[in-house]
Amino acid sequence: MMRFLRCAVAGLSGCMVWLAATAQPASAQLFWDWGGGQDRDGSGRESVGFDPKYTANQIIVSFGDRRLYYIARPGEAISYPIAIPREQDRWQGITKVTSKRVNPSWRPTPDMLRENPRLPSWVPGGHPMNPLGVRALYLGSSTYRIHGTDAPWTIGTAASKGCIRMYNRDVLDLYPRVPVGTKVTVTWERFGGGYSVSSGPREDRRLRSMRSRDLPRRDIDRWAY
Repeated sequence: MMRFLRCAVAGLSGCMVWLAATAQPASAQLFWDWGGGQDRDGSGRESVGFDPKYTANQIIVSFGDRRLYYIARPGEAISYPIAIPREQDRWQGITKVTSKRVNPSWRPTPDMLRENPRLPSWVPGGHPMNPLGVRALYLGSSTYRIHGTDAPWTIGTAASKGCIRMYNRDVLDLYPRVPVGTKVTVTWERFGGGYSVSSGPREDRRLRSMRSRDLPRRDIDRWAY
């Protein structure tokens, strides 16, 4: 009898360990941004002074500041914290918003699958473990997007394969402000939450131009994270 009880306790302990291991958010299980935390309603939105040379209704993404700035009017911007691409995946340039999606579905790219074969082949839109979160703004004809995230603890870090992540709460605020055709400038230049500060040539060398293999081949939903 005692032997049976010991086995039952051991089995229950094993189940508890398994449940604890499998209860993590999808990003912790499926991607490279392992972390912790369950906060899904974070926000770092604030209004800041900005160089008045920038006209209203455009987006400036600063990898240096790890912030996205929406120019509300000359001299003023709404600043949002973001997760930026990993060093080897960073890019720069001027593009525009070419499409917008509510609760976008997601498919991993071939590069992602090579890096992590355990990734799912598809995650439906609106799923709580969808890595694109609740909204997505598609940039040019590239693989890149500005989007929400199911991994809010990565905001402020270098974590993505090229896309710009925002808190879901913040992307919900940005999304209705930005029509298709909005100009988007992606740069390593630092603005310090306000007026521009030069980042220097050493950091600029870490950027690369958008490459032809970054472009989608068919359905845009098959690409980008």
